This record gives sequence, structure tokens and C-alpha cells, in this order.
Amino acid sequence: MKKKKALVFGITGQDGSYLAELLLNKNYLVYGVKRRTSLIHTTRIDHIYKDFHLKTNLILKYGDVTDFSNVFRLINEIKPDEIYNLAAQSNVGVSFELAEYTAQTDSIGTLRILEAIRIIDTKRKMKFYQASTSEIFGNSPDKPYNEKSKFEPVSPYGTAKLYSYWTTRNYRDAYSMFASNGILFNHESPRRGENFISRKVIIGIIKILKGHQKCLYLGNLKSKRDWGHAKEFVDAQWKILQYKFPDDFVIATGKNYSVKDLVNLVLKKLKIKFLWKKDKKGYEYAIAKNDIGQIKKSQIIIKQEKIYFRPNEVHNLVGDYRKATKLLKWKPKIKFDRLISEMIDSDLKNII
Repeated sequence: MKKKKALVFGITGQDGSYLAELLLNKNYLVYGVKRRTSLIHTTRIDHIYKDFHLKTNLILKYGDVTDFSNVFRLINEIKPDEIYNLAAQSNVGVSFELAEYTAQTDSIGTLRILEAIRIIDTKRKMKFYQASTSEIFGNSPDKPYNEKSKFEPVSPYGTAKLYSYWTTRNYRDAYSMFASNGILFNHESPRRGENFISRKVIIGIIKILKGHQKCLYLGNLKSKRDWGHAKEFVDAQWKILQYKFPDDFVIATGKNYSVKDLVNLVLKKLKIKFLWKKDKKGYEYAIAKNDIGQIKKSQIIIKQEKIYFRPNEVHNLVGDYRKATKLLKWKPKIKFDRLISEMIDSDLKNII
């Protein structure tokens, strides 16, 4: 039986690595696109090459969604059955500093892929998945957010992703393409980048416990996010392209927690007793109440700093995934507590 071919842009990222595993285990021939850099950034997929069966079905190609000629050539040569666009500048905070680059990658990058598919796939056999994000909802009041909620992005990242969302829908409607959006809420794992808040908090507190740093500095502790597990969310991505019609789906857990909730949970799981206080400017800080590891009682271990606040902030994100459950038979199973425990256990092993 002929293997299905999948082309994954952004395969070396968190989602890309989990998606590669899922597709390989389903007997796909997977082509992964990675950018050409002076360093080899394949840490998240290196383990695949230890399994002979899996590695023979994984082919890496150099590419970049900011280069149309490269995108066109890859799609034309591979002729994939499914294309997953996970390539992005995906850090919201960084997007304020790299707004133009974020737009080139996260919005025009999607347009380049869709335009290449439109030209090459005249028989409309290719299926396209676009990784959208809950950030497109911004601070829209009609939460929990579903597929019909109003979009009000408040960052260059959210704005760029909204362009991609609408472009995907436009190409679907205008050219009868199988093009679908997965509107994914926050999803974490031990493979999450270290500059994202979940890993930043976990790594920072473990380093304090082990004496590698004294204090963890954070911005807005009140912002709430709907956090799920990346491994489950990529399963939803695959199911979106297996559905009989192209469509858009919210993928979420339906529950949210504040950054402060996350910090508190990590501290408790590491058995660090703490007390929250406020300084004269109203910024919060946490003091250790016990000697543990390299932490001393009364040491300030968490501190808010103005410099870490974003110019504009999404305050409260929570998703309604009922459509995905009804049509895709998908629902999250891994709870927030278990997710954070898994991430803590992983980083405890890696931070000496």
C-alpha cells in the first residue's frame, strides 16, 4: 500500500516533533522542513533516528516560509498528500520587538504556501493545515471562545496569525482547496521552548532550588491561559485533516489558570513554602518560608518587574472545544496538574 506523504513546515519545534512521531507511527512518509542555520537545531527530533523503522520514513529538507521559490520547489517536488504549516515566530512578547519579521513569517509565510498549493495542485488533492492561535481572540468579551467568537488580537503575533486564519479561509472558499485552521490554545510539554512562560517558570524555580540563580523575575501574574498538552493537540491537528470537509476548529481544555497559579503549583510541587507580598509600587514578590535545597528562609524567590510587562496584554483566554468533540471525536485528557508534573520531572533531570 502506498504511504501517505506529509510535508511539515516547522518540524523541529515542539508541535512539529510530536506531529512527526504521530505521523510516522501511522506509517506516513514525513518530509520535515527546517531552516538553514549555523547550528543544528534538531534536538526535539533526534530521538526519532534511534528507531530504524521511523528514521527511514523521515526526510529533512532545508527551507524557509519567507522564501516563495523554496516553498514552491518543495511542494512541487514532494507532491504531499497533507501539508502542515507549523512554522512561525511564535513568541508573543518577542513579536513586539520583531513585528515585521513576525508578519513575514506568520502571515505572508502562510500566503506563500497556499499560493504554491493553488498553482501546483490543480486537481485539489492536497490538504492544508494552518496552525492558528487563541491569540487572535485577544480581549474579546464573548468567552469561552469558540469558532464564532469575535477576533480582537492585541499583539503583532496575534494580528499576523489572524491574517493567516482569514487567508486560509479565503483560499478554501475562492479556490475550493482543502484548507483548515486549528485555533489552538496554549499547549505545553517538556519540549516547550525555554522562553515561554511555562518553561521559564519551571526552569527558573528549579535553578533557584539548585543554587544556580537567586530570583525569578516575571511580568503580569494575573493573565490567565488555557493550558493543554502538546502531544494531545497534535492529534487534533491530524484529525482536522482527516475530517471529510475542510473546516476550522478550536482546540482547548476549557479551563484556565493564571501565571500566579502556575508559579504556586510549581513551588508546591517542589516543596518550597512561600508567602506573597507587595512592594510600595504594588508589584508582587514571593518569599521563601523554609530552607530547602539552596534556598534560604526569607529569600525573595519570585519578583514582578515592570520591564517584563508587555505593551499590550491578553488578560483571560479560555476555549470551547465542543465542535472538535462533536465532529472530530477529540477531547483533552491530560490535566493541568499532570502536565506541570511531567514538565518539572523532565527539567529536574536535565538541570544539574
